Amino acid sequence: MATYLEVDPVTLHLPPQRWSGADRIKLTRQLSKHGRSVVGMPPPWVHRDGSGRLMVVDGVTRATRVARFLPGHLIRVEVTEELPGDDFSSFPTVGDRLP
Repeated sequence: MATYLEVDPVTLHLPPQRWSGADRIKLTRQLSKHGRSVVGMPPPWVHRDGSGRLMVVDGVTRATRVARFLPGHLIRVEVTEELPGDDFSSFPTVGDRLP
């Protein structure tokens, strides 16, 4: 059963393959298509570590768009996997990499 949470996207940790943050071309494309709206936006998928930290596995650009253009706005995320033995604290967050 999927777990859904409402979180501030700036707190989400980035996966190793996206440590630099959102793809700027994709971010520009999303902004021109959706603007500042989150209506119809699919929830990003995240993994949760043993301390409750969340790492984005799908949706870095969506989370970045909301964090940058709607500061303080919470988004719904879907926790797809619990990883109690992992620690995401050393991974940068969306907020650390805002353009």
